Amino acid sequence: MAKVRITQVKSKIGSTKRQKATLEALGLRKVRHTIEQEGTPEIMGMINKVNHLVSFEEIK
Repeated sequence: MAKVRITQVKSKIGSTKRQKATLEALGLRKVRHTIEQEGTPEIMGMINKVNHLVSFEEIK
């Protein structure tokens, strides 16, 4: 699987508890925090749920 670089671009203030929990599960703590994860279907599903708060790019 390819790696994915995920960056939080918007604040989680005003988001639902579920969206906040998803950001925490991804490992994102604050705005402009960047992590790298494997591009598994589970991770991609989590990114889709909070796609308005994060940006992501595939790393080769």
